[in-house]
Amino acid sequence: MNPTLAGILFIGSLVLALVLVHRPLGDYMYRVYTGTRHNPVERVIYRLLGVQPGAEQRWGVYARSVLAFSLVSVLFLYGLQRLQDKLFLSLGMPPVTDHVAWNTAISFVTNTNWQAYSGESTMGHLTQMAGLAVQNFVSASVGMAVAIALVRGFARNRADGLGNFWVDLVRGTIRILLPIAFVGAIVLVAGGLVQNFADPHTVATLTGGPQAITGGPVASQEVIKELGTNGGGFYNVNSAHPFENAQAWTNWFEIFLILLIPFALPRTFGKMVGQVRQGYAIVAVMATLALASVVLTNVFELSGNATVPQAVGAAMEGKDVRFGVANSATFAAATTLTSTGAVNSFHDSYTPLGGMMTMVNMMLGEVAPGGVGAGLYGLLVLAVITVFVAGLMVGRTPEYLGKRIGAREMKLASMYFLVTPVLVLVGTALAMGSAEQRASMLNSGPHGLSEVLYAFTSASNNNGSAFGGITVNTPWYDVALGLCMAFGRFLPIIFVLALAGSLAGQAPVPASAGTLPTHRPQFVGMVVGVTVVLVALTFLPALALGPLAEGIH
Repeated sequence: MNPTLAGILFIGSLVLALVLVHRPLGDYMYRVYTGTRHNPVERVIYRLLGVQPGAEQRWGVYARSVLAFSLVSVLFLYGLQRLQDKLFLSLGMPPVTDHVAWNTAISFVTNTNWQAYSGESTMGHLTQMAGLAVQNFVSASVGMAVAIALVRGFARNRADGLGNFWVDLVRGTIRILLPIAFVGAIVLVAGGLVQNFADPHTVATLTGGPQAITGGPVASQEVIKELGTNGGGFYNVNSAHPFENAQAWTNWFEIFLILLIPFALPRTFGKMVGQVRQGYAIVAVMATLALASVVLTNVFELSGNATVPQAVGAAMEGKDVRFGVANSATFAAATTLTSTGAVNSFHDSYTPLGGMMTMVNMMLGEVAPGGVGAGLYGLLVLAVITVFVAGLMVGRTPEYLGKRIGAREMKLASMYFLVTPVLVLVGTALAMGSAEQRASMLNSGPHGLSEVLYAFTSASNNNGSAFGGITVNTPWYDVALGLCMAFGRFLPIIFVLALAGSLAGQAPVPASAGTLPTHRPQFVGMVVGVTVVLVALTFLPALALGPLAEGIH
């Protein structure tokens, strides 16, 4: 079959599957977050935590709960790594070094899951399961909880509370992520992924594979990763490894899992605010940006717009022959459009413009559809900015979903948007300004800059994927990227929750003839335009010095 036609069918089947599950999954999540009954398991957890599940939290209390939970998680995960040689199921692995343990603890707690190490040769089974895999669940659930808190801010009037973080956290984990992960793991095991507790050589012996690989609970960890929650894999080569991504249809299924929850959450948003068509507008923005990215990434890779690919007829360097160019490019677009960060190909080997698209996807703020929860609240902030811009054009106080967007709301939205560009550009400048840090680059010139720019873009946007080439397992990079992950995660969350509190306390504004309709194609186009323009104005100079300069060379 023609590769282009195969790629179109691959993308088309994904779109169809996501359309089919959008409504039932979105409605189910709506019932999860609006229900008043707690199941027996949840009640036990609340008693152990000392939580009153019926108590509402103001935005400040909600934010402090998020930060407290995350701080405890970082300390626990750091300690688990440093002590792993003294714990069971360590597979004889030594303690993780202090700077790698810091980077990893921050990485998984912030739902980034950037890995500066080879998982199979650094982490034992206990650390992988009780540390990393647990964070794959709960860090994603934190993102969903914050998104739901913001939605409540739009839905409530003259209210102080945004819900209860602990209830949202527990419900998101137990009722949404665990069931999907359980079913998905079974599907992946049927597809050939490994699920066992073998020692480092047993799996290789039984399968005839390389003798240096490590068995382990790969299937369950893989499906957790692909739920839009994790860029880290059990093996260093991630979803290019046959034990993490066995064949072509599991590759399709993993992309489906990556996009599943983020594309369904707008339906939940629409149901919660009482206007389903508002949810359709948000998902339309996501779909427009996502399809544009997927198409452009495929075009740049299939056209092979570089000297070597044009000479050999295909841009297959760094790609698995099981998947080919088109399916690899679609995976790359999906993983960088979300906060997943899993990879099934080497982004460093992409054509200059194809590699640029993976960076642009993250620079958009990962809102198409974005991370689990993070994509929804990021796009709602962009919607707030859009209605403000529209209000300026017509000389009217902007409104969104019956809430006035005043000075306080715009300050919070602006600070939200500015956090990651500052982290990305300052971090890249510091790295490029030091000869010692430049020595970590595999390549010089524009491609070397792209390696550094990608690393800080991935960390600051909590993506977790790596461009490749650059050596980041150094104390400086581990600390710097860890700080970018922490600030890039928690500062936006604080601004989002403050915005939610401000909106919830407002009285509703009646719609009038001058109210901007936010459910029509016109508004969808405006949000898309504002998103692209903001990113272009912010990052175009850096991209011009990196992938664009390389692409026109």
